[in-house]
Amino acid sequence: MKLSIYQIDAFSDKVFAGNPACVIPLEDWLPDELLLKIAAENAVAETAYFVQSETGIHLRWFTPDMEMDLCGHATLAAAYVLKVHLNYDCDTLIFNTLSGRVTVQCQQDRLTLDFPSRPAVPVSLPKVIQQAFSIEPGSVLKARDYLLIYPKADDVMKLQVNRALFDTLDLGTGGVIVTAPGDYCDFVSRFFTPQATILEDPVTGSAHCTLVPYWRQRLNKSSLLAMQLSSRGGTLYCKDQGSRVMIGGNARTYMVGHIWID
Repeated sequence: MKLSIYQIDAFSDKVFAGNPACVIPLEDWLPDELLLKIAAENAVAETAYFVQSETGIHLRWFTPDMEMDLCGHATLAAAYVLKVHLNYDCDTLIFNTLSGRVTVQCQQDRLTLDFPSRPAVPVSLPKVIQQAFSIEPGSVLKARDYLLIYPKADDVMKLQVNRALFDTLDLGTGGVIVTAPGDYCDFVSRFFTPQATILEDPVTGSAHCTLVPYWRQRLNKSSLLAMQLSSRGGTLYCKDQGSRVMIGGNARTYMVGHIWID
């Protein structure tokens, strides 16, 4: 079996930055076990698979470890493949996903995700996170992911994680977002997932479903410029729209090829 594969750097206007995602178009769904094996072999944070049918474009996301219910950068990458490589003639792409209908608006060089908002509520800091993170946050909230608030961007940049301790934490499909006001943008963040093959996600679109409503309320502005401070880095153009958040970014192609499966 021969499958086309594209590797896209999402939330960046150049290669070797942003978050790499593999995108694999399918004619029909393959067994979940095989989809997971392919994602593990690809060894990037997420692999997106989509199937086009009479009922729309069905999109799924797999890390090297599990299927996810929502992924921003791999959705952006899938939309980029459809528009740039498969010449999909539509300004708004609609995907059917585990999180419901997700749309991507395609405007010139920028793609904008329309994702569900996931506001966080105050919670206590789990002892494991307190011990595993080198800097204690000022406050803690939680939606799907924990949201740790720091006073300045330098705290987020310098933060270190004791992986052995952190991996004792079971968050299911969730992770830990760390965030602070930005020096050159509205806010910055990083994202960590315990027990995952890839500890730190380079740029996490879905985390902004929680970050955007938090910073909208704190900064009293609906349009927000965000930067993720991983080693690769990424820029996100965000807007709070109540029950939805708009998350925009660029993308670039790193690789186009094929995979063969016996």
